[in-house]
This record gives sequence, structure tokens and C-alpha cells, in this order.
Amino acid sequence: MHRFSVGAHVKLAIVGGGPAGLYLSILLKRQDPSHDIAVYERNPEGSTYGWGVTYWAGLLDKLRAGDPESADAVAEASVTWTDGVAIVRDQRTVHRGDAGFGIGRRRMLGLLADRARELGVRVEFEHDITGPDAPELADADLVVAADGVNSVLREAHTARFGPTVAHGRNHYIWLGTTKVFDSFSFAFKETEHGWIWCYAYGFSGERSTCVVECSPETWTGLGLDTRGEADSLNLLEKLFHDLLDGHELIGRDRADAAAQWLTFRTLTNRAWHHGNLVLLGDAAHTTHYSIGAGTTLALEDALALADALRDHTDLDAALTTYGKRRRAELVSAQSAARYSAQWYENLPRYMNLPPAHMFALLGQRHSPLLPHIPPQLYYRLDRAADHLQPLRRLKRWLGPHLARATHSRH
Repeated sequence: MHRFSVGAHVKLAIVGGGPAGLYLSILLKRQDPSHDIAVYERNPEGSTYGWGVTYWAGLLDKLRAGDPESADAVAEASVTWTDGVAIVRDQRTVHRGDAGFGIGRRRMLGLLADRARELGVRVEFEHDITGPDAPELADADLVVAADGVNSVLREAHTARFGPTVAHGRNHYIWLGTTKVFDSFSFAFKETEHGWIWCYAYGFSGERSTCVVECSPETWTGLGLDTRGEADSLNLLEKLFHDLLDGHELIGRDRADAAAQWLTFRTLTNRAWHHGNLVLLGDAAHTTHYSIGAGTTLALEDALALADALRDHTDLDAALTTYGKRRRAELVSAQSAARYSAQWYENLPRYMNLPPAHMFALLGQRHSPLLPHIPPQLYYRLDRAADHLQPLRRLKRWLGPHLARATHSRH
């Protein structure tokens, strides 16, 4: 039986130097500086793939409670926006919303790695852990699999963790641009092969993230399945010229290689720990990028795991508590992500609406009621519900009941 008590000499191995793994190391080192903590990251320092990540104000409050120093550093390095802007065909519409934040993924990882080192964590880059039998893990009291959706540690115990993967229908590509967006921006373009769209947001004073998505039919119809990266970016720059204002799109510096188009994989796991091995972040769960919550949920995992380890001296009890808590807390986010992904997969259903109405329903895409009601009728009901309390209650009640009825039929 593993014990995890303050003051005991506890050795922790965290496999994966993403935000969740690094932040967990910070939290646990603050709880007990005597902990022997190592973070193993297979990639070189500063080589992370990904442009910017998004989060909302509530996350900063949680991070400040966990470690004020790293929270302040992240906040200082972030940019913020309050409006959403959409270009539908060639018409621009604006939606007022809550403040959102963006930060470069590389910048965030650098700040967290520096803070971890400052506290005495060993952060080892270019150190690949290829499986649970690696010598670095042999005498660890706790092994944290923070090694992403393709976790080698999880896959070594598939029967125990019970992972399930659902594949999304649409294709997407993660790009950067030198156009600095001061709002969360969307552009929807109709081509002879169907719709293609872009989500764009700033993450520094010099760069923004652009995620381009389309259906499989549009992807093949535009030849994006066969074009190299340079040719693909050239086509996308022409399609989204009014969004980009003449700025270039930036790929992964492999102009002669195939563009990195993906389909999203939604991962869940039946169990989150096996013995002294526990899952964290994308190794445990993924949620569709269109709700902008991936990094937030991973950091919340780290906070919950640190809480459980602080509150329980028995390791199995701590890990069981952590898994139950996080699986329960993730239900609403996973539901929102599922409906959001489906909204985009059924995009043509909404594109005959006036642009302002379409953009309003874009903001309602998490609703379980929306797929069951004609879009224009839903828009009218939603506007009326703003003023009529009984209709608001009916809307909240009807959505989950329709969703359950539809699920039971399938």
C-alpha cells in the first residue's frame, strides 16, 4: 500500500511536460518541498506544437489559489478580448460577450517550467519514457501519465483504464498568423464544394491562432486532401482574405510536406488510475476544441489531484477520490463539447439564417434543445425566453428531456 503523507519522502514521476504535468509538479512541490518530483518531456524545450490557448477569467482565480506566482505570470503574458466577430459570406456581425484570454502555448509552458524549477522540480526535456517499465518509474511512489491523448502509459494498461475514442466527422488544421485579432473572430465561406470556416484569436502582440475546419466533402472537393502545406495555405489565405487583411497563414515550417489536417478524437476513460499510475489531462479525456476548454480542464485536473493527495494519506483513496470528482465535474463540459462539435458538423442547417441570427445560434450551440427545433423558431424562442421566465424554465427542462429521448432511441 502506497502512503502519501506530508513530511514523508515521496518520489513522483510525471510523464509529459504539458500545462497539466508542469502545474501539478508546482502544486505538489508547494504542498511539501521534500517531495522528489521529476517531469519527463520527450520533446526539446521550447519546441511545443500549437499556437495559442484560450481560457476564461474563472481559471485565473483557481490558479491564484493554487500558486499565485505562476498565475500572475500567466496573466501578465496573456491578451484579452470581450467581443465575438463573425464574417458570414461577406457580411460582418458583432456579438458582445464575456472577457476571454489567450496566451501562447510555448510561452505558458516556459513560465510553468521556470516556476517548477524555481521550486526544485527536475524538469527533463528530450527524455522519452517509452512505457511503464522505464527505469525512471521503477521506484516512484506515484506515476502521473500526462503524456497526451496517445499516452503510452495508458495504452500499456488498456483493459484497466477502458478508453473509448469517438472520431469527429470534420477535418481541421491548426495554424498561426501575423494578423493580431482583438476579438474572437469567425469567418464562414461558401464554396462550390460546401462551407469552410475559421476560428481566430490573438495570443500575443505579434501572433494569432487560426483553426480552419470543413466537412469531408468540402475537404476533398477543394483538393485539401492532396495539396502540400504551402499550396493549402495559399488557398486558405485567398478564401479568408477579408478575415486576414492580407496577412499570411503560418504552418509547421514544412512547406513541401502534407498539411497537418486532423479529425478530432474525443477520449474518455472508464477508470483514471491503476495501482500508482494516474491519468491527467488529455491522457484522461479530451473535449472538442470549439469550446476552448482543453487547457483549462487539464489544469483543473492538476488542482483536483493535488487536493486529493493533500487530503488523503492513502494513495488509492486519493486517486479514487480524484477520478470520481473529475469524471463528475467533466459531464457538463463534455456535453457542451459534443453538442458544439455536432453544431459545426451540421453547419448548413444554420446558414440560411440572417448572419446576426446565425451568430446568435452559434453562441447557443451547446444547447441540447437546438438540434430538435427549426433554427429560426429556436432563435425566436430564445429571444422571447430572455423576457419570459416560464418560457426560460420550459427551455431548460425540454432540452435534456429531448436529448435523453433521442439517445434512448439509438
